[in-house]
Amino acid sequence: MKNSVITGTGSYIPKRVVTNEEFLRNGFYNDDQTALEYENKKIIEKFEAITGIRERRYIEDNQASSSIAAEAGKEAIKDAQINPEELDYIIVAHNFGDVLKDTIQTDAVPSLAARVKHLLQIENPNCVAYDVLFGCPGWIQGMIQAHIFIQAGEAKKVLVVGTETLSRVVDAHDRDSMIFSDGAGAAVLELREEETKRGVLSHAAQTHSLEEVEYLGMGKSNFPESDPNVRYIKMEGRKIYEYALNKVPSAMKTCFDASGCSIDQLEKIFIHQANEKMDQAIVQRFYRLFKTPMPDEVMPMNIHTLGNSSVATVPTLYDQVKRGDLGSHKVHDGEVVLFASVGAGMHINAITYKH
Repeated sequence: MKNSVITGTGSYIPKRVVTNEEFLRNGFYNDDQTALEYENKKIIEKFEAITGIRERRYIEDNQASSSIAAEAGKEAIKDAQINPEELDYIIVAHNFGDVLKDTIQTDAVPSLAARVKHLLQIENPNCVAYDVLFGCPGWIQGMIQAHIFIQAGEAKKVLVVGTETLSRVVDAHDRDSMIFSDGAGAAVLELREEETKRGVLSHAAQTHSLEEVEYLGMGKSNFPESDPNVRYIKMEGRKIYEYALNKVPSAMKTCFDASGCSIDQLEKIFIHQANEKMDQAIVQRFYRLFKTPMPDEVMPMNIHTLGNSSVATVPTLYDQVKRGDLGSHKVHDGEVVLFASVGAGMHINAITYKH
């Protein structure tokens, strides 16, 4: 039996801590460029109550998405105890490429995956490196692709990295800028010929792109005197929240049902760290579809201190739990977990995985 098994994980968590208090000096404006009616202290208090975010991490001035991706990839390769020259693919998920400090111009030529391969000093030309642009669910989509390569006999070892430096593309005059952060997470997925089924059990993905396509994208600054031709990351928070609650739980159920597992076997849900209240509501609705209450300790979260690093949230969260770095949360052999994400596109995806 061909199993697609995670044999190593790694992450890069930037060292620079940015607390909510650092936003007290920002001049916040609405989308129509009118000033917000509340003082910053009240705006920040409400923000923390909804999102759960107290602080986030930003990269240093001399770093970029590709450089921190390479650091996370290096950790995953070390954890997997493999020779990097044996990798068949390097798949890097991101959304903005490398963005230099004090610029807003994205740079993805050559691809970030090619840059990561270069930084890892991998010589093997048969190690194919390419990028995935799939919004926040990009890392999970990369894992799905890696699994398909393995099942098709096209690969035996694949490195999948999610990396983002959203601090470089945020509008300082938009309160949503407080959500976003930087980071990278990675995993090595390998072929294991075994008698019993484990590893990736099932996967699912969806794209809703009629009216939903512009829920998260790029737009001008909220500042009245800004250059309208300079664009920053923008989102329609209320619409995304409603979309996620209406669509994500059923998509997660479709994936989990395909695994053949019973809901009482599910030990952990590693969900994209977008917004604490939204994530809790999604998981509660997911369990409601099975007519069972949401268990305690099923949903580890690191959004409180790491913020929303887009494609990096799920692999970073998983790496922290796998290494025992997130309190009482642990993963053990034989346990079933679910990876799930939602983001720009709008895209949704999920993987059921057995350790």
